[in-house]
Parts: sequence; structure tokens; C-alpha cells
Amino acid sequence: MVPLNRIISRGLLAAALSGLLVGSLPRGAAAQEIVFKDQENREVRLAKAAERTVSIVIPMASTVIALDGSTKKLVGMNPTAKSAVMEGILGKIFPEAKDIPSDVTAPNFVPNVEALTAANPDLVIQWGGRGNDIVAPITNAGLNTMLILYGSEELTREYMTMTAKALGKPERITDLVEWRDKVQKDIEAKAKAIPEDKRPKVLYLGNALSNITASGTKGNYNAWYIELVGGRNASADLNGTVTINKEQIAEWDPDVILLNAFEAKLGVDWVYDDPILSLTKAAQNKRVYKMPLGGYRWDPPNQESPLSWMWSANLIQPDVFKYDVRSQMKTYYKMLYNYDLTDADIDGILWIKEQGDAANYAQFEAR
Repeated sequence: MVPLNRIISRGLLAAALSGLLVGSLPRGAAAQEIVFKDQENREVRLAKAAERTVSIVIPMASTVIALDGSTKKLVGMNPTAKSAVMEGILGKIFPEAKDIPSDVTAPNFVPNVEALTAANPDLVIQWGGRGNDIVAPITNAGLNTMLILYGSEELTREYMTMTAKALGKPERITDLVEWRDKVQKDIEAKAKAIPEDKRPKVLYLGNALSNITASGTKGNYNAWYIELVGGRNASADLNGTVTINKEQIAEWDPDVILLNAFEAKLGVDWVYDDPILSLTKAAQNKRVYKMPLGGYRWDPPNQESPLSWMWSANLIQPDVFKYDVRSQMKTYYKMLYNYDLTDADIDGILWIKEQGDAANYAQFEAR
């Protein structure tokens, strides 16, 4: 009979040889690799969790910070993302973010290969579905690249989950996805009974100052959450994102106008002081609102999106939704950034003073 200790020893040896005992393998061995498919169905292979990440995609810089709980793993970002960090609350929570380079790409996602390689990233996050011209310079430089797609909540959850895995923080995504799911389902349940004739026309303007842009419904995240909370996309008939004029806005005559948070100098007076726009139902009824700027701008999908949905719901359907947005912000900023928001912080994020006497906006003031 073979001694039991020899059987165990043989078993351990066999397990080690087959790679089952991960702890016995040297650091950086194959068993510690992180391998997954990105949203362009490309294989992404990391020797270990990414310690140095560059986000050319604008919203993903703040998502990387939220998933990791620090700025340590973000070594480069889009200049438009950096402006959001410095103008918003994230710059206060993580003041060291001001030193993260933003010369790794132009705002239009064209990479600066020299600056990008100097950052020595383990992973570069870039847009997929926008042509190879913005991808090839990165992959040709031999850099690991994860491509993500934009346009739906499902895609957002997928790329947030991929990013958490790449950062070695897969456990971090669970609470975030559960939160998104809970809020979405709650809104859907309450909005289900809203009749079509009680759903206001809502116009979101992606640009307003240099040129004016609006978007159709297909693949448009803003249109998705406008409809989620019981509104109708006023620009639904457009094919993609289109430059429009003020006369077109007057023709649509939206009940609500949402102004983007990307243009720092854009305020609600842009509508109220305009001889054409001031005649719209939105202006006449004081239902013009500038999108908040928190850890990131609340317009596009990001880690704070459920807060944006609740804020929008309260404004678009004030008789149906009564979310305590301030309380929700305090709870989830603690979860996202381990930060205790002050009332002054919240006032700044929601543009309390800048919104003027907007209809139903007093609900967001501190009590």
C-alpha cells in the first residue's frame, strides 16, 4: 500500500503541474492572466490586473477612478474628461487628478502615440465602432487596447464590468450594477401607467454655443433615459446627431429643454434671453435645466447614471416621481468615492443657484 502522505504529495505535484494551484505559481504566470473579449469581440489579454490605464474614452476616466477607489491606476485621459474632473467635484475628492496627463489624445479621440507610449500603459480604453483610424495607432504601438461601444444601458454595464475585471476589481462592479438595476426597474414600474398624452416633449441639446446639436432616438442614451422617466424625445425624427437651428427648436416647441454640462459657459439664460427660444413652452413654463456635473457630467452614461435618472424623473414627471436626490447622492458618493458630500457640494453639482427659478427645482435645495 502506498503511504497516504506520498499520495497527497503526488496529488499536489500533479495539481501544480496542471496549473490548478494558482498560489504556487510564480507571480505573473499564465494562471494570473486576465483574458476577456471586448465589445468589438477582440481578445484582451493582460498578464495581471492593469496598474497603468489610459482612457481615451471621455466618461471612462472617472469610471476607472470610481472602480478602483483612487486615481493610482489612471495614467492618462482625454482632455475633455480632465476638464470635467477639474471643474467638478472629483477634483476636490481627488486633487492629485490634476497631475494626470491629458496629452495622450486629442478631444476627438485621435491618440497621441508619443505621449501614449510615454505613459507606458498596461491597458488603453478606446472607442469601438468608430473606424480603425483611432485604433490602429494604438495597437501598432504594441499597446493592449480594450474597445467599448456606446448607446445603451446594456452596453454601459458590459464595459463597466470589463473594466472592473481588467483592473482586478471584479467584486467592485456587483453593487454598482445592482444599484443601476434597482433604480431602472423602480422607474419603469412607476412610469408604466403614464399615458402618452401626459408624456412631455423633452429636448436635450448636446451642443448650444458654437453650434446647436440634437439627436434622434436610435443609439442615443439621452433619448433612452428621457423615455425611461416618462418623456418623449422631441428630436426623435432626426437620423443620428444633427446640427440644427433655433427655428427648428421653435417648431418642435419642447415642453422641457435639457442643456448639456459639457459647455461650462452654457446657462439657462441662453434660452430665456433668446427672442426665439424664449417663446417655447419650456421657456414659458420655466422648464429649462442644465444637466448636473458630479464625478462626471450626468448627460452620458457613467457610474453616476442612476442619480441622473432620478433627477430627470423628478423634473420631467414631478407628479409621479418624488426621489430624495440629495439623500441618494450622499449615499452613493460614499459608495462610489468613499466621500461624504456636504450640502454645499450638492448645491454645486446640481447648479442650484445657476438654475434660477426653474420650475420644481426648489425640491433639490437643502432642507
